[in-house]
Amino acid sequence: MFSKEESKNIREEFWTGFGKQYSRKWILYDTKMKELQLKFSFDNKTAKVSMDISSRDALIRTYYFEKIIALKSILLTDYLPDATFEESFLLPEGKTISSIFVELENVNIHNRKDWLTVFEFFYDKMNLMEAFFLEYEPCIND
Repeated sequence: MFSKEESKNIREEFWTGFGKQYSRKWILYDTKMKELQLKFSFDNKTAKVSMDISSRDALIRTYYFEKIIALKSILLTDYLPDATFEESFLLPEGKTISSIFVELENVNIHNRKDWLTVFEFFYDKMNLMEAFFLEYEPCIND
């Protein structure tokens, strides 16, 4: 078990290490769409690359989610065959978003032995997520 401070330091070390090993500018929040972000996340159980749609207005969230659902077969066939689509995903803080994600299970941010595997997972999967987004952004954002 780690103290809050130790956990914070380990997390910072992980993200710094990832940034050094794969130093490139990711799209992430720079999608030009305030409702849609590409994200990395890593906790005590899983690592995840996601395309999250967040809006207080459920109709807006549904609108963008349905546009991506229309492209689902392309995403699954050409980019991320293991992607999961969740129209209503409840975040720990109680906010509901829509999320399209790929997940690596049984990894722990506090276990440095998992880091290289997660670095590679993040790099490979986010490259594919970004490629899909860049190719189909005009369809999603029309």
